[in-house]
Amino acid sequence: MIRPEFFINTLGKHGIDFFAGVPDSLLKNICAYITDHFNAEHNIITANEGAAIGLAAGHYLATGKPACVYMQNSGEGNAVNPLASLTDKEVYNIPVLLVIGWRGRPGVHDEPQHVKQGKITTALLDVMGISYEVLSKDENEAAIQIDKAAKALQNKDVFALVIEKDTFDDYKLQNVESNNLTMSREEAIQAVASALAPKDVIVSTTGMISRELFEYRTAMNQGHERDFLTVGSMGHASQIALGIALEKKDRKVWCFDGDGATIMHMGSLAIVASKKPANYIHVVFNNGAHDSVGGQPTVGLKIDLPAVAKAVGYANTYSVDNRKALDDILGNVNSIEGPVLIEVKVKKGNRKDLGRPTTTPIENKEALMEFLKK
Repeated sequence: MIRPEFFINTLGKHGIDFFAGVPDSLLKNICAYITDHFNAEHNIITANEGAAIGLAAGHYLATGKPACVYMQNSGEGNAVNPLASLTDKEVYNIPVLLVIGWRGRPGVHDEPQHVKQGKITTALLDVMGISYEVLSKDENEAAIQIDKAAKALQNKDVFALVIEKDTFDDYKLQNVESNNLTMSREEAIQAVASALAPKDVIVSTTGMISRELFEYRTAMNQGHERDFLTVGSMGHASQIALGIALEKKDRKVWCFDGDGATIMHMGSLAIVASKKPANYIHVVFNNGAHDSVGGQPTVGLKIDLPAVAKAVGYANTYSVDNRKALDDILGNVNSIEGPVLIEVKVKKGNRKDLGRPTTTPIENKEALMEFLKK
């Protein structure tokens, strides 16, 4: 395995000292190392992967030095547009080093949302004309591959290092941002889910939120037919919920969102508001972290999400940071005009024994569609 300090220091020898991207579980050790060893102006956790490409382009324009953009392979889709229409050699010809976590690599067991993306990870790079190397787990070989990448960057090319599972040694984040919040996300999810009326439905976002919701239903001996678990497609749960709410006006539709997912495609708030769905309740569980991929920080607790939602046209917005305040809102929510945004500020972390959904995405979809017919 490769030591994170070796990898980052080797990039530094080639003049790469600016990093941007969205954290990934396969990259959490190098992301933690970067966080501890670079200031906030040289390591920017972006709203989405496409924005990271834009930042890298701006850095190059200002300094003449290429930047490193890190992402999970699921983020390639967000990055395709700027890679094809900004950095490409037939447009502005701007060099960028991509470091891509390869979830769902063929032959390696992974969650269902990663299977397709795993199959097409390198094919997407081929289609865009981006050369790549699957990074070796041997440091001597990896150094040769990084040297190859550096030569491509000198030629103003985009180059990708694709990262398999267990490539990097462990590195624990030292400069941990903590908050003084007392309510766990799981407790908050249980409180909201228990307040739903029988016909209400939930669209829950990627990561821990969907996993905790699934486990709550199981623990309560309830079915899962009322919940659409958006196990992939980060940042799009609010639009899935909107699509349901517009067609099923006779029932409340709840979007269980995270701060990272909300920020990733924040423009979707404006679209929700513009359609004025009176039956739409948007709950953002905000812990200021990308909890599913190593706890790297978001700007969630540094911005006023309810004010953003109010500014784009949500009918009512609230922010709570304790169980009593949450229960008070939930007790009145049925009489509140939507769209409603409820920010629930929670502490970081999750149970170590937290399981994953035992139903397939297709089973989940079909059960919800049957429930919506009733």
